[in-house]
Amino acid sequence: MEPHMPELLAAGLILLIMFVIGFIGLRSRIPDVILFIIVGIAVGGLLADSEILHFTGEIGIVLLFFMLGMEFPIKQLGSIAKKVTPAGLLDLSLNFLLSALLCLMFGLDVLTAFVIGGILYATSSSITMKMMENTKRTANPESEFLLGVLIFEDLAAPIMVAILVGLNAGEGFSSGDFLWLLAKVIFLIIVAIWLGRYVFAKAAKFIDRNAGSDIFHLLIIGIAFTYSGVAIYLELSEVLGAFLAGIMLAEAKKSETIEPLVLPVRELTLPLFFLWFGTQIELDSGVSAPILLAVLVIWSVAGKMLVGMIGGRMYGLSGRVSFRAGLSFTQRGEFSIIIASVATAEVMAFGSVYILLSASLGILLFLMAPAITTKLYGKKKKVDKVKVPGS
Repeated sequence: MEPHMPELLAAGLILLIMFVIGFIGLRSRIPDVILFIIVGIAVGGLLADSEILHFTGEIGIVLLFFMLGMEFPIKQLGSIAKKVTPAGLLDLSLNFLLSALLCLMFGLDVLTAFVIGGILYATSSSITMKMMENTKRTANPESEFLLGVLIFEDLAAPIMVAILVGLNAGEGFSSGDFLWLLAKVIFLIIVAIWLGRYVFAKAAKFIDRNAGSDIFHLLIIGIAFTYSGVAIYLELSEVLGAFLAGIMLAEAKKSETIEPLVLPVRELTLPLFFLWFGTQIELDSGVSAPILLAVLVIWSVAGKMLVGMIGGRMYGLSGRVSFRAGLSFTQRGEFSIIIASVATAEVMAFGSVYILLSASLGILLFLMAPAITTKLYGKKKKVDKVKVPGS
């Protein structure tokens, strides 16, 4: 009889190890996100197939985007969407279509080129938002722009994944399939808007009366999980469902009451997502095309910087803020892993190395963005206050 480690013991050891990693990151000023990913790679052979780790990490990422959605009532989000669409289309053109074209120029077949283009397309929403919170940059003028582009990507990426899965399976992907997928996204958004305006907008008194209850957090987290689950049932992203659930509750205008109920659960489970993320990165097979990899890493940084610099100006940001935004979302992550998983073993190994390099480089650029921007543009001039005579 083989010895079996109890699940509770394994869970306890994982949490203790995560604390040690986070403590090292705190002391060394190395972002804990990248440390969690690296440890995930190291223990990938032991935990790569852990359904419990995957599910727990998924809870963390769902609650991250749920709380993010609560910061954006429907009216405010609508104004952001109008402003960010040009930048979103620029992002899609540069980081998906041109990346795929670059792969074709290196002699790859059309399907492989589009899979790698998909891997290069989406910025890691989870890493970006976690880094914004860690560095207290959520109040910066570029944060709303970055969030808008991330939302655009989170709407486009599930459609992209479905198309690539269909093509990779040899089933094809007809225009009817595309329209059906688009219809499901629109349906999910419309239902969220309706519930927000006509149900949750009237729930402020109910929340005030019951928020102090020991069971109220079950209702709030249950709403987040349910709408995320509906999104998965419709073969869409749980991230999209979680964000829309947050938007619904934002209409109650009680975010300051709800957030403390969700935060402890999120902080417990979110680090496990990054650990799981690391376990999915395969490095054993090596890299088959190192020159192409180097070119794509350079291009992926340049592509996102162009989106920040050009798209940011389209959005109405200054040159300084647009440049800082361009440096702040070069990291790829969860959607890249999902897209890589539909490819052959060779392409998945290639994508895994790219994702690791991009995540590490992206986090570094995010941290250095304010200093690089200051060095290039100089210190922001302060406007002197005019002294009123006799004051």
